[in-house]
Amino acid sequence: MSVGWPWALLALLIVPLLLLARWWMNRRRKRAALRVSSVALIRAALPGRSSWRRRVPLILFLTGLAALAGGLTRPQASVAVPSNDTSILLAIDVSGSMCTTDIAPNRLAVAADAARDFIRETRDGTRIGLVAFSGISGLLVAPTEDKEVLITAIDTLKTARGTAIGAAILTAIDAIAEINPNVAATGVDLGDPPVADPNAFEPDTIVVLTDGANSTGVDPVTAAEQAAARRLRVFTIGFGTTEPAQMVCTADQIGTDAFSGRRGPGGRDPGFGNGGGRRIQEIDEVALTAVADLTGGSYFKAEDAEQLTDVLGDLPREIGLHTEDVEITFWFLLAGAVLVVTGAGLSLLWSRVTLPPRR
Repeated sequence: MSVGWPWALLALLIVPLLLLARWWMNRRRKRAALRVSSVALIRAALPGRSSWRRRVPLILFLTGLAALAGGLTRPQASVAVPSNDTSILLAIDVSGSMCTTDIAPNRLAVAADAARDFIRETRDGTRIGLVAFSGISGLLVAPTEDKEVLITAIDTLKTARGTAIGAAILTAIDAIAEINPNVAATGVDLGDPPVADPNAFEPDTIVVLTDGANSTGVDPVTAAEQAAARRLRVFTIGFGTTEPAQMVCTADQIGTDAFSGRRGPGGRDPGFGNGGGRRIQEIDEVALTAVADLTGGSYFKAEDAEQLTDVLGDLPREIGLHTEDVEITFWFLLAGAVLVVTGAGLSLLWSRVTLPPRR
């Protein structure tokens, strides 16, 4: 929490000053006390008040004054609030291993379904961009609010050779740089940027969904350093199991070999998607975790369709929020007023002397 008017903290001195004044008045009262022949008569004439009844009103009253004095400083709290200019770059792995059938009918089909649901359920006004990567990375859809365009692009995803996770992150950074003037493109030398709040990020976010390990291009951690330097969070999702399974894709899911235009016999991509053999695809969780940690994001593991849907479904609540300083003066003043009035009221109530009825 921070304050807008630090000099107003001097108002807090009212509490110790009042305590000092109370001590001084009690001391004078004792000096001026009259001597009487019977202390019992004095005690009988005074209303009965326990020690806590004497202290509680004073504590409430002074606490209320402290809250009122604190309100004068215009206190501000850092809270997570919805961002109105969020962009999400969803990078989907379309390497050949996405044909693996350990998650029926295959990983690519399940990932595409989850991505469609994610797009439909994201808050209106949020821009989403789509990156597909295998051996190379490409921007399929620039950040847009048009959900139909995004869903149509999801329907065209096709597999190819290789896994370039680092290149996908760089492609997403450049896509964000096109719409956010505060984010520099990957080819720009940032020099020595000023030290920033470690919890302050750009509203734009990158989500990487992959079922394997980087096999070509820039290292994912190196790419993540570029994202971190631009205050961009990267959330990573490892999708799939370690169960041996065949790799089978439909004709619509099989693309050219590394986007080179070569196809195998019958339109199948050579080396995968032909249903032959069983394969174990290992996810590089160490690298994916490092990417997320370095950029302020999180790593998630999804081993079936339900888990992947849940992970993507929960992401908008994290991605769509950013930290903002919100003034909370009103709450300080409200609390202070309630405490002061309560303390004064209890003091009057418990100090009231009840006189016997007249005869």
